[in-house]
Amino acid sequence: MADSRTAAPARVVITGMSATSAYGRGTEPLLAGALSGQPAFGPVGRFSVERRRATAAAELPGTPVLADELAAAIGGACDMAALGPAERRSATLLLALHTDAAAAREAGALSVAGSTPAAVAARSRLADAPRVYATACVAASTAIADAAAMIVSGRAGQVVVAAGYLVDEDSFALFDGGRVLARDGQVRPFSSGRQGLLLGDGVAAVVLESAAAARGRGVSPLARLAGWGRAGDAYHVCQPCPDGSGLSRAIGAAMRRAGVDPAGIGYVNANGSGTGYADSSEAAALHRALGAYAGEVPVSSTKSVHGHALEASALLEFVLTVLVLRAGCLPVNAGYLGPDDECRLNLVLGSAREARCRYALSLNAAFGGASTALLVAAA
Repeated sequence: MADSRTAAPARVVITGMSATSAYGRGTEPLLAGALSGQPAFGPVGRFSVERRRATAAAELPGTPVLADELAAAIGGACDMAALGPAERRSATLLLALHTDAAAAREAGALSVAGSTPAAVAARSRLADAPRVYATACVAASTAIADAAAMIVSGRAGQVVVAAGYLVDEDSFALFDGGRVLARDGQVRPFSSGRQGLLLGDGVAAVVLESAAAARGRGVSPLARLAGWGRAGDAYHVCQPCPDGSGLSRAIGAAMRRAGVDPAGIGYVNANGSGTGYADSSEAAALHRALGAYAGEVPVSSTKSVHGHALEASALLEFVLTVLVLRAGCLPVNAGYLGPDDECRLNLVLGSAREARCRYALSLNAAFGGASTALLVAAA
């Protein structure tokens, strides 16, 4: 069922961000990598892939520890937002992680590389025990939507949303066994000859608050979260409905909430996983939601360069969408080989495209038919 409320009583703004990817730590390497169009994929070095069909992923060099990376990202975002000690202690933390929710309930606590989420919060000087999201590839975007709802309803002042995933052997084996990893070592969203997705490291954090709160603290917003929508199609445990109806409803809900029509959308950071059925369904969703304008709005999937970070992917892509709006330059849809009749979109190909946009969509979809749309507005 789509989230179709049409207006928010307060403006939600982003005042702090941090990100880590295979390109390095910080938002600057992430933006530079996306605009370069040079994928970060390489041979997996973290574990043996000798018996696997696919052998590539996008990994941060060295031996990163997820709890450390999360704490650093949260601290970086809070510093950028100029959250002082008192504000950090009162901030709500929403944390998206790749984990087994059922096992976590049985154990009574989740573990993040040996640390509980509460310990990660404490290391980041955030007092409250966090709410943890484990809803597959829309975990982080669902957390962002919940954060916005908390802010506009007055239930929270500042909300920190953080997410993290580091390429691990179990997930790699699962996706490889399911034959959804690209054997040719490249992700080719919306392209003919696409073979599937590739995993990638991703850790990110953002600070969201009301525009009034930011103004009262003298902090200039980086961007505004103008709208958000969530929907589910319940079509199949792994595959989205081919007609794109679920994602289309999420996009429509986000645009109605923001009061924006299709012609106002200047860029779409697509889910674009690089699998045959998911990409064609997403293209159908864009045509359903945007109508005739679907063939005009520039589209790319940044998963084509940084990989799929599972529960953290939506937040990494959200951060990148904000960076793109601020830079006035659209990232490349890398790996493209040629057109697919089922993916008729205005893809950003070859090199980054200069464009000053007022609004951009960041889209995500997950197993079970869950879809989210986040509509970002320039500050």
